[in-house]
Amino acid sequence: MSDPQSLLIDQVRTRFGPKAAITDPADVEPWLSDWRGRFHGKARAVLSPSSTEEVAQIVKLAGAHHVPLVPQGGNTSMVGGATPPADGSALILSLRRMNRLRSISAEHNVAVAEAGLILAQLHEEAAAVGRRFPLTLGARGSCTIGGLISTNAGGTQVLRFGTMRALVAGLEAVLPDGSIHSGLSGLKKDNRGYNLDQLLIGAEGTLGVVTAAALRLVPAVYSRAVGWAGVESPQEALALLRDFEAKTDRIEGFELVPADSLSLVLRHIPGTRNPLHEDHRWNVLVEATSSTPDLDPVELLQTLLAGAIEDKLIDDAMVASSEAQAEALWRIRDSISEAERAEGPSTAHDISVAVADMPRFLLESKAAVESAFPGTVASAFGHLGDGNLHFHVRAGSRAAPGWNDDEGHEIERFVDDLVTAAGGSISAEHGIGQMKRGELERLAAPGDLAALRAIKHALDPGGLMNPGKLVG
Repeated sequence: MSDPQSLLIDQVRTRFGPKAAITDPADVEPWLSDWRGRFHGKARAVLSPSSTEEVAQIVKLAGAHHVPLVPQGGNTSMVGGATPPADGSALILSLRRMNRLRSISAEHNVAVAEAGLILAQLHEEAAAVGRRFPLTLGARGSCTIGGLISTNAGGTQVLRFGTMRALVAGLEAVLPDGSIHSGLSGLKKDNRGYNLDQLLIGAEGTLGVVTAAALRLVPAVYSRAVGWAGVESPQEALALLRDFEAKTDRIEGFELVPADSLSLVLRHIPGTRNPLHEDHRWNVLVEATSSTPDLDPVELLQTLLAGAIEDKLIDDAMVASSEAQAEALWRIRDSISEAERAEGPSTAHDISVAVADMPRFLLESKAAVESAFPGTVASAFGHLGDGNLHFHVRAGSRAAPGWNDDEGHEIERFVDDLVTAAGGSISAEHGIGQMKRGELERLAAPGDLAALRAIKHALDPGGLMNPGKLVG
């Protein structure tokens, strides 16, 4: 008698063809590890439907055979959220074949995209009709729409446009019982009870499988200006942001980069260089945009930065003189994590605290970590304007085989305690996945955990949707 997984695989292949069930170990292997290489799982097959109806039937079959499924898009999770369990008990449900742009309307400012569509492709499709999807991040060439929704992704434009949650006008999804939730109408007002769309956003595939989304578009950028400024402290960086906000609503990106992060990029990423003539303890990458020709963002940013220098808010600054130079500035910011990996082992903390508290928090936390673990280097970079920084701790002189699994865990708990004491969140934009599940259980309010588990059990009583992630 065949086991449940074999029966499911055979039924999927019979109904939907050989492409719908990949079992060759060489083809399955690339999808068994997370992007960071910290989590490794096992799975006998990757189930790959080509339509929402096929997803629904596969989910029903999986329920009948009691086989857990791990929804997966571009497999770019930073917290092991799309990695199958190590015991091989689950099969991967890949949405990569569902990569169509169903519709796009400049008139309605909405695109309907399937879950497997790559973010960079959506950017291109929107640009072709004079619009844009205002969310971007370093993995835009491989991350998928479904994954971005399932993790409520943020990125570098949250300051102006919000997270993925704010950009979703409606969802289509397959629920754990195999029924289809059809919410692509994009109605601005709809008070028919609980909002399933919002419940599924950020659920990390534990409550259902997102198959398509209606996404909000905005006018295309007519022109942009990207600048780089050197500041003495995070407090000065925040003062600079507040100064800009008081004078214009065109600031779209505002990223904090410490001197040590810049130094790592210059050392490990070929073709990069310091944007300013002298080193500064802290740096700010800022972008201003305009969707019409009546505003010159270059002139605007030059004026803002000149005024900030005169007011002694910053030490020095420059504005990119070409699109290539603008991209070079963003490349520095986007390459920080890559440069850190080249430097050696580190722990990565995707945290948020109140924006006003962030400068003090990051300085005090850096001092606390480096005092408790001498030889390590704590560094924070990222989206200062929305209170989300990536607080990383490099092993430094304490580096040793297995450091991440040993002392690295101690440091993660230490930092999470600091964040919690400051009233912040241990996950700002990457999700919980399996990496932070234990910490969520340790630090979350009991009532919050009980509510999360109740929702999970109500929608997925069999526990078959992305097991081992977010909540138990």
